[in-house]
Amino acid sequence: MLRLRGAHREAMVATAIRALPNEGCGLLVGRADEVVEVVASPNVADSARVYEVDPRVLLRTFRDAEARGLEVIGVFHSHTHSAAYPSPTDVAQAPDPSWHYVLVSLADETSDVRSYRIVEGAISEEELALEGGEGHDRPRHR
Repeated sequence: MLRLRGAHREAMVATAIRALPNEGCGLLVGRADEVVEVVASPNVADSARVYEVDPRVLLRTFRDAEARGLEVIGVFHSHTHSAAYPSPTDVAQAPDPSWHYVLVSLADETSDVRSYRIVEGAISEEELALEGGEGHDRPRHR
């Protein structure tokens, strides 16, 4: 299970919408299974089919997280025209089996946000627990 606030979910969706027509992406900072911060990144792949977190954002985020006693616990990115499910490319580039891989789908009028674990090519969906009471409605983006 991945725990996050509605504001974190909304930040991921907003990042995805701002990146259109390309995929949006960023990092999840926190402790184990709890998101403390969402860090947006430019998609340096500049693509609607793949994403790549800016290496400068990656380095800065790892350093900042460590300085605050936190860690990078995952990555998020959007699918502009397909479901919130990892593509073969997503699986192939999944760098860490302990990470949470969050996908934001903008394929329908309302966004869909889902989280997965990817271990040795095996995909398993995990529950997303919204804490704090906010963010229960699925934001519209069209």
